[in-house]
Amino acid sequence: MSQRHLVSIDDLTVAEVAGLIRLAGKVKADPDSYRTALAGQSLAMIFEKSSTRTRVSFEVGMVQLGGHALFLSTRDIQLGRGEPISDTAQVLSRYVDGIMARTFAHADVVALAEHGSIPVINGLTDDLHPCQAMADYFTLSEIFGNLQGRRIAYLGDGNNMAHSLMLGAPKVGMDIAIASPEGYQVEDRFAAQARQAAEAAGTQVVLTTDPKEAVAGASAVYTDVFASMGQEEESAKRLADLAGYQVDEALMAAAASDAIFLHCLPAHRGEEVTAEVADGAQSRIFDQAENRLHAQKAIMLWSMGGVTL
Repeated sequence: MSQRHLVSIDDLTVAEVAGLIRLAGKVKADPDSYRTALAGQSLAMIFEKSSTRTRVSFEVGMVQLGGHALFLSTRDIQLGRGEPISDTAQVLSRYVDGIMARTFAHADVVALAEHGSIPVINGLTDDLHPCQAMADYFTLSEIFGNLQGRRIAYLGDGNNMAHSLMLGAPKVGMDIAIASPEGYQVEDRFAAQARQAAEAAGTQVVLTTDPKEAVAGASAVYTDVFASMGQEEESAKRLADLAGYQVDEALMAAAASDAIFLHCLPAHRGEEVTAEVADGAQSRIFDQAENRLHAQKAIMLWSMGGVTL
């Protein structure tokens, strides 16, 4: 059997995405049934970027599955001193059973998967954040059940989160609308992948500069920080350029009557979202954060544990 990597949601079939969502639900409902599923296995967690949710959810998830997780910052391993990714991948493959990497360059995660002989999970790159998107679509399926024909709207910077949501939407039968100002729109290559998947699924990918057009009829309204990690020096310009894309109560009112608000966190209240929305009745941001744990346990069971979906 070839290695089961999760580098991008676009690498997964519709059936695999559905299977991972079902498995996440089973793991969440009955965690005790899986507490020895990865007994004796170890996950190497490579962190170039710091994290709260990614580190804690993967580390706790491995423990809850009976395995062990090793936190490896670039200060702890030779990557920080220039060891080739290919060497790191091959060495870690001799020691551990899986790698989760949270890096800047997407090519680094691709190289780990290419050169290692164990499963590699993308914990975030500058291009993509597939684990978060999987948790998001699991959250949506919990709330709405069948997602076919529903719409998710994303507002703000066309970043790694926008890319992964856009690639994931057709896999679950959802339309997606992304509203970003000129200069902040999603990358063409990911838009092309998403549109190809949408054509096969019979769904829509809408790219616009108009926030109200994006949220019209949407079941979920999603945003992310306006300045991501590594963009701090651009913060003032980004806040000014993206100010018209803040999610407030008026924008939520333009969505569907049963619409929810989602955010991958950390949230900057008063910037990309108002406190009234982030902490309001429509917000599901903490359910969403919890579901990182369950979705990632499902991903590890599938990739490292060989579970059939």
